[in-house]
Amino acid sequence: MPLTTVLVLTFLTATAAPLVVRLLRGASGWVLAMMPFGMFIWALLLLSGSDGTPLTERLDWVPALGLSLSLRLDGLSMLFVLLITGIGTFIAIYGGGYLSGGRGVGRFYFFLFVFMAGMLGLVLSDNLVALFVFWELTSISSYFLIAHDHENAEARRSALQALLVTGAGGLALLAGFVLLGTVGGSYEIQELNVRNTEIRASAAYLPILVLVLLGAFTKSAQAPFHFWLPGAMAAPAPVSAYLHSATMVKAGIYLLARLTPLLGGTEAWHYLLTLAGAATLVAGAGLAFYQTDLKRLLAYSTVSALGMLVLLLGISTDVAAKAMLVFLLVHSLYKGALFMVAGTVDHEVGTRDVRELGGLLRVLPLTGTAAILAALSMTGFPPLLGFIGKELIYEAKMQAPSASLILLLAGVIANAATIAVALVVGIQPFLAERKKRPVHVHDGGVALWAGPLLMAAAGLLFGLFPDIVGTALIEPAVRAVRAEQLEVELKLWHGINPVFLLSVVTVLLGIGFFAIRHRARELAARWRWPDLATPQGVFRSVVDRLPGVAERLTRIFQNGNLRSYLLVVLVAVLALLLQAILRYAGPIALPPFSGVAAHEYVLIGLMLAATVGTLFARTRLAAVAGLGVVGYGVAVLYVLYSAPDLAITQILVETLTVVIFVLVVARLPQLKKRSSLPVRLRDGVIALAAGSAVTVLALLASTVQLRPTISDYYARNS
Repeated sequence: MPLTTVLVLTFLTATAAPLVVRLLRGASGWVLAMMPFGMFIWALLLLSGSDGTPLTERLDWVPALGLSLSLRLDGLSMLFVLLITGIGTFIAIYGGGYLSGGRGVGRFYFFLFVFMAGMLGLVLSDNLVALFVFWELTSISSYFLIAHDHENAEARRSALQALLVTGAGGLALLAGFVLLGTVGGSYEIQELNVRNTEIRASAAYLPILVLVLLGAFTKSAQAPFHFWLPGAMAAPAPVSAYLHSATMVKAGIYLLARLTPLLGGTEAWHYLLTLAGAATLVAGAGLAFYQTDLKRLLAYSTVSALGMLVLLLGISTDVAAKAMLVFLLVHSLYKGALFMVAGTVDHEVGTRDVRELGGLLRVLPLTGTAAILAALSMTGFPPLLGFIGKELIYEAKMQAPSASLILLLAGVIANAATIAVALVVGIQPFLAERKKRPVHVHDGGVALWAGPLLMAAAGLLFGLFPDIVGTALIEPAVRAVRAEQLEVELKLWHGINPVFLLSVVTVLLGIGFFAIRHRARELAARWRWPDLATPQGVFRSVVDRLPGVAERLTRIFQNGNLRSYLLVVLVAVLALLLQAILRYAGPIALPPFSGVAAHEYVLIGLMLAATVGTLFARTRLAAVAGLGVVGYGVAVLYVLYSAPDLAITQILVETLTVVIFVLVVARLPQLKKRSSLPVRLRDGVIALAAGSAVTVLALLASTVQLRPTISDYYARNS
């Protein structure tokens, strides 16, 4: 199946989704899930029969600008395609059960599949411009998904917050892509990879890197942009499980992994990514530790996991790349499952507060089994795949080129806090002491428990048989990230070594954190940061002040005064002209005045006198008459310099202009007062500057000799 067909089918499914929901109602989720499931099977078959050669397609998009829709399916994009379509299948099924009987189900599925198409286009694009288009499509569709319950003010506010943060990062990313394409001479990623040494040596490398990182960090909720992700928990559980654990927040990770061969390997890359990743890792784990809402617990722990992924990309070693990709797969499986479990608990029990949950395994056995398996994978408990991922992470940090001890310490503390969160989210509600709850609590339909149970079971299966994913899936992805041939071998047991001992210490510390969680919540409840001391507080303050700033700017620049508009236009043009003149202009050659006749001096003097008269005229009619004298004087100059055609045109235009001005001026009210002296001085300075700029440009133009000349060109072709 062509790669473009994948995108077309996804968009068509989005278009048909509202009609399918209207016709099939409760069964719509199962029917709509057939499309991503079919793509998942297609990708698996393609993976099993692949010889390692990427699948590529290229369609001309805007040939005049050299833009094309280039698609490429290699090891890295294959991993993401499988995650997007595989988890997307479960989300489509789960959404039908979770939203059954609610309003806006058709709208939900429409934007869900639009988002899926955006993610697929993003990970398949081999052209920076096309990648950016799909990047923004995910931001826009996620806005509508977060604001699904649009009557809820909190949902609308959270959706707008996510859109503004990721949208601002998207603008930075666009600027970075434009710079990258300009320096590299192409927008094709593979062509740019060939010139990576030249790009890294360019003076524009650091600005490109900073702009690209701003886009990736905002999308993947890196500190200090992390606050939008917990706020997005106002979205329904299917949205949180899909966008905020497995796909959208991983888009920034994908971008950094994709551009590693191009921009990675430098000190700036290493320090910026490791610092941002480490800060996000610790901050997310710390903020998650004292939360009581299931989804917020998972959201902040997701922020911490995203920091870990960025940190591993910053380390830039083969082991770090392998650890990053394994952990990305692990995290997508267990976090997507736990978000769906949280939604099911809220759906069936009516609360997400962990202080009110307990003993649910008896009434929610299948959901509870999924939660426990996913939580064990989150803790890194053997024999689940999470254990392999955690050991690889520690191994990568021990081999970090710098500050390995600090990174290890931060990782142990953050992982311990993550273990405590996993116990609170996946173990406590189901195995802890029984709490008071509604009587009619049950596991719900198969749509609610099938997805989380299968995803959690996949973590167990891949842990027991890691070669299933190691050789076929992780190895090609590592090769794409590192741009070299590498072999990946995943093992569940490496014996007792420093990495294993670190894992044991982490588990013990995590159990200790879990034991003191109540005390930590009490301390957190007493501690209140000033609003402007938090990134979210700063964001809200800026957003709240934007309407006032816009109003003031509108009052200044859109005041209905033609003079103000002309001033703004003239000043802007003068600034651009001055920049161009100072940058490009050579010496100015003044024309000789020896050949000017006496009558020409008289004519010029008359025009100057008319100009001065126009400036000091007391009535509008006198000003129009003065302008007319200047215009007709220009026509006479054309005649004197043997340009009768220009003279005739000038006379016609000037006559019409004067007539129209007189007709209009006659109907205007009389001038009551003149402008103040400072205003007139300001206008005079700007007018003189504009006239001087035009004069300088005319003198510069007279010194330029075109080859071939314009007159020769017209002589030959007329």
